[in-house]
Amino acid sequence: MKTNRKKLVICLAIPLAVGGLAALLSGGMDTYQTLNQPPLSPPGWVFPVVWSILYLLMGYASYRILTSGADPDAIRKALTFYFIQLILNFLWPLVFFGLQWYFVAFILLLVLWAFIYLTLYFFGKIDDTAQTLLIPYLLWVTFAGYLNAGVALLN
Repeated sequence: MKTNRKKLVICLAIPLAVGGLAALLSGGMDTYQTLNQPPLSPPGWVFPVVWSILYLLMGYASYRILTSGADPDAIRKALTFYFIQLILNFLWPLVFFGLQWYFVAFILLLVLWAFIYLTLYFFGKIDDTAQTLLIPYLLWVTFAGYLNAGVALLN
């Protein structure tokens, strides 16, 4: 498969931009330091590092789907779920950090988790590698659900 550099850059940039904008608008790390946190909560510096890696994995996975040459309807369906989960991903820090609605954020995170799972499923119908690239994301959001629930109960 020949690399289309322009599409690759765009696919990598989209989730990075979404995550960066959400972080900028939510003021996340300032709020995080003031919260009562559950056991196993990582230090604040871990989040931007992990999220940057996850956004790059997501972007590359979406690139593989976009350029897979699979049935256009299958690609459209897979990328629709991808963009829905990306929108939910954008909204979560705004609700959690910006509005400090911890229980609502937890519900939103459950919906996000479901859409990530569906994205994994539909990516897997097209490209096994793209599906595999999203597994760390699903695992991290599972861990984030534990953290979110802990914060909701402790604050």
